[in-house]
Order: sequence, then C-alpha cells, then structure tokens
Amino acid sequence: MTILPPRAGRRCHNALNPIHSCVYFSPDLGKEFGEVGIENPSAVYFAARAAAMGAVGAGTVTSTFYNFNHELVARHLPAVWSEITPGAALEARLRAADSTLRRVLGEEVIGSPEMEEAARLALRAAEACTRHARPLYAAHADLAVPDEPHLAYWHAATLLREHRGDGHLAALLSAGLDPLEALVSHTATGKGMAPHWIIATRGWRRTDWEAAVARLRARGVLDAEGEITEAGTELRAELEDATDRMDAAPYEHLGADDVARLTELGRGFLFTAASAGAFPDDLVGKG
Repeated sequence: MTILPPRAGRRCHNALNPIHSCVYFSPDLGKEFGEVGIENPSAVYFAARAAAMGAVGAGTVTSTFYNFNHELVARHLPAVWSEITPGAALEARLRAADSTLRRVLGEEVIGSPEMEEAARLALRAAEACTRHARPLYAAHADLAVPDEPHLAYWHAATLLREHRGDGHLAALLSAGLDPLEALVSHTATGKGMAPHWIIATRGWRRTDWEAAVARLRARGVLDAEGEITEAGTELRAELEDATDRMDAAPYEHLGADDVARLTELGRGFLFTAASAGAFPDDLVGKG
C-alpha cells in the first residue's frame, strides 16, 4: 500500500473541491435552469446536484445532502421534476460548468497541457473510489466522463468531492453531530460557511442556529461566547481524520508524487478561479 504524507489526500481534495463547487455559485447555472422556468436558487441547486440519483424525493435529498432543513427541500422536491427531467438537469449543469470554467479560468488554461494532465490524474485517483454506502458518489460514478479535458477534470473533482462527502457524513453521525450542529461547529473554526449564508441557503432560522449553539455549549464544544473550545477543536480534528481514513483509497491509488502534482495543479486553477470572482467574498467566516 502506498504511504502518503499526512493529510496529503485532504490537501488534494481541498484544491480540487472548489472547482466542483464554484458552479453552484455561478450565475450560469441559474441561467441554464431559468430557461426552463426554474428560477428559485434552492430548486436549481437541489435539481442540479441530485439529478444523478434520478427523480428522487425530498427524503433522499435531505438524507444525502445532510445539512439542509427538510422543510426547504420538501418545498421543491419532487415538484421540480415536473419542470425538468434529471437527464436535462445534468445537461444543464454540464453546460453551466463549461461556461463557468471558461470564464473563471480563461481559454488559455482550459486548453493547456496542464489541464489535460490534471484531468488524467484526477480521473485515475477516482478509479479507486468505492460505491458502497456512498450514494452521491455512486450516482455520479454512473455518469459518462465528458470528452473535453476541463469538463473531465470537473467531473473527476465531482466524483472525489462526493466520495469524501459521503464518508464525512458517516463521521458526523459517529460523532453525534446533527446537521445544524455540524454546520455551527465548522463555522466556529473559522473555516466553515458564514452563518448568514447558512441561514439563507440551508433553510434554517436564526432560532434554529441559536438552539444548535446552546446544544454545543452544553456539550463543551463551544464556550459561553460561542467560540470553539479545545474539546471542540479536537472533535473537529477527529472528524477530519476519520474522513481522511475513509477517503484514503483514491490518493493511495494515485501515489505520493502524483498526488503532490495534482494538488499543485489544482491549487493553480483554484487561485485563478478565485481571482476571477468564482466565489462570494463573504462565503467563509464567523460573521
């Protein structure tokens, strides 16, 4: 078995995942879905991300997405499938990925040998992902790999993101963190989504947030001021370590040198995309 440097897989994932997720912040996704009459941002997100699983209902999405309020999900699913088929949603998402990446990376990067290399390495890593107990990954693994290198890279980043994400949910369950407690504790580290973004996009109310804060205080994860405690920091570290263990196979399969190279390439693409405004300025933080 390949021995990787500590957290090498996590660092690689952290470089690739934002290229997957930037599509969900892109106006291009809303434009594509708006053309068939779907304009609500939550409906667009649920349809675009869940489409690989078919015309699923609210229960499946609440389960697999984990940190959304079920009331919000049920407001849009399964109703959205009367407006667009899963196949059409996947096509719209891929068109949005194409136009978004062309805009935030530029044609020179899109057509570069480095993009071809990154796509090849990321797809090879994804060969070692496993389907069992990983519903979002397994659904996406059944999709065809796009021909163009930048879309193949985006597809591979999606596979690796959902593979790690499915494992992370198992770690959250094992740690006894419910959906909103998971979000609140992550935000408290300074690395998670800002509270106003969570409340605006995940369907939770401010009172829900405050109740989760109270539960985490009682557990010793947060202090009286809502700051993360030493015990909370240890809990979050253990969560990521457990996720690393469940997500080791793709990066061990790729090997240390190629993981380092894929991380380098991914960070370069991420810097370019972020500099081009691919993400909201206030997305991350405690404010």
